[in-house]
Amino acid sequence: MRIVFMGTPEFAVPSLDILVKAGYEIAAVITAPDKPAGRGQKLSQSAIKQYAQSHNLLVLQPEKLRNPQFLEPLQQLRADLQVVVAFRMLPASVFTLPKLGCINVHASLLPKYRGAAPINWAIMNGETETGVTTFFIEQEIDAGYLIMQEKTVIDNNETAGQLHNRLMHIGARLLLQTVQTIEAGNCPKIRQPEGNFPKAPKIFTETCRINWNLAAVRVHNHIRGLSPYPAAFTHHNHQLLKIFRTQLTGEPVMGQTPGLVETDGKTFLHIACADSWVAAEELQLEGRKRLPVADFLRGYQVAAGTRFE
Repeated sequence: MRIVFMGTPEFAVPSLDILVKAGYEIAAVITAPDKPAGRGQKLSQSAIKQYAQSHNLLVLQPEKLRNPQFLEPLQQLRADLQVVVAFRMLPASVFTLPKLGCINVHASLLPKYRGAAPINWAIMNGETETGVTTFFIEQEIDAGYLIMQEKTVIDNNETAGQLHNRLMHIGARLLLQTVQTIEAGNCPKIRQPEGNFPKAPKIFTETCRINWNLAAVRVHNHIRGLSPYPAAFTHHNHQLLKIFRTQLTGEPVMGQTPGLVETDGKTFLHIACADSWVAAEELQLEGRKRLPVADFLRGYQVAAGTRFE
């Protein structure tokens, strides 16, 4: 089969790599245009582009997917199958081109967590299980016929970054199985059930603000679900403070105000939630490095009895 692969971030790299190593013909790799990044605003290539160039694969970087200057060369590639992993929403003029269809790898157990941030929202909502789904792309986002799924357990302290790194390899293996099934001509097509399933919308800045008035387990899940990026934040003495990792202490707050700080100024930093305390383990003051709590307290004074807001 001739495959056109579409993807941009690191999450997509193992999926492209497994297809290349399995011997499939990659007719082209479609990825996002280079973008300015860092203090020098130098043009930065996507992780997929870097991989594709290192393997001498044709790379296309369209600004607009409906532009004839992109659609005509794409049509001329005569791909049998399109594979999409962490790219963007496709117009029908793109996903209807291949005779065998256009498939997507999504980091949730669809129909749960359709949307842009399934890994983050699964953890923030306290899910204990998630997985990866392959499905055929249709007009409605993440709603096409299911092909395969693989489940995995979410640990109580696992961060979004850790889960991301596990799911990208689970997804690659599942993709290979899916492509092999399509090639063999016995691919399942399962209609997604209808219902009120949790969504995974794009995360905005305000989503990341920590609400200390919630129960400790919800605060803990919120923080790890946004770690390491974009990171949950609070304020102390009018300074922005990101928190990347916490632990549940199980100690009741006994009427303390949510956000209240308890610390010895050296080794521990506990914050009151609605019902119990959480222990901050990794923090970052705006403009400074991310640090373990003991190192953080050596460089920044947090007085007991003050509040995170």
